[in-house]
Amino acid sequence: MKKRILTGDRPTGRMHLGHFVGSLQNRVNLQDEYDQFVMIADVQALTDNFDNPEKVRNNVRELVLDYLSVGIDPNKTTIFIQSLIPEIAELTVFYLNLVTLDRVLRNPTVKEEIKQKGFEKSLPAGFAMYPVSQAADITFLNANLVPVGEDQLPMIEQTREIVRKFNSLYGEVFVEPEALIGDIKRLPGIDGNSKMGKSLGNAIYLSDTENDLKKKVMSMYTDPKRIHPTDPGEVIGNPVFVYHDAFNSDKNEVNDLKERYKKGTVGDVEVKEKLFTALNNFLMPIRERREDLSKDTERLDQILIEGTKKTKLLAEETMKKVRKVMKIDYF
Repeated sequence: MKKRILTGDRPTGRMHLGHFVGSLQNRVNLQDEYDQFVMIADVQALTDNFDNPEKVRNNVRELVLDYLSVGIDPNKTTIFIQSLIPEIAELTVFYLNLVTLDRVLRNPTVKEEIKQKGFEKSLPAGFAMYPVSQAADITFLNANLVPVGEDQLPMIEQTREIVRKFNSLYGEVFVEPEALIGDIKRLPGIDGNSKMGKSLGNAIYLSDTENDLKKKVMSMYTDPKRIHPTDPGEVIGNPVFVYHDAFNSDKNEVNDLKERYKKGTVGDVEVKEKLFTALNNFLMPIRERREDLSKDTERLDQILIEGTKKTKLLAEETMKKVRKVMKIDYF
């Protein structure tokens, strides 16, 4: 049998290039080799959007469009909605007994996101506990591999801890999942921030128009110490060159730009214009597929209905095993 992949995204907005290098690219590449499941994590999204459920609901189809437009094939990858699998919530409740509050709040990813969202004095319990919910998301299907961005590694490690605790207490039910990081560990924001994020307003989206893309690229942060085009510039860590390395298929052009930039014989404008061309060539087919797919909403819904139905059956099988080893299979 094929090993299983579980991954997913919160439906809080369109997906960006950071998502592509962080996990989408791996999902496309691995869907022939693995039994792959992709979860639309609407329950997780509600932990910090509980007062705006319309935002979450309206972005479910947007995620499906992004998935299909980059090459995720619903005939090879099962796409499902988290809230329609109540077994995940049941498993989360059981897992909550296996982890301390202190351990959850020490999770580096949780600490960083609490800070980003300004939750220091008004932290919703559901948001604080989402590493436990995520552990249930991953393990209810007994996933072997989880394609994630580098910032999510602490979440996978916490999942592994919970699995070890469960198995040691009740018996071997779950496998310890492994994380899979993309070739590019993290794509910086166009503002120079170390992370690209929907909430940070510094992202290039897979669905950006050509005009929007041009504006974003030409406004990108570069080497702040470089005042004139004739000044020698820094290439390492420079967001414009990070993007060139990731998306410009003309490696000779990239190498030439780097050498000239370090010598001070090329300006930021030329470097950015060539990056725009490379990114537009990359995004154009994705943009066109997305537009075509958006016309068939019935197909999008059917993909979700069929994927969720298949996932629900597997979830029921897992929870039968869980209830048995926990001695709560009463009838």
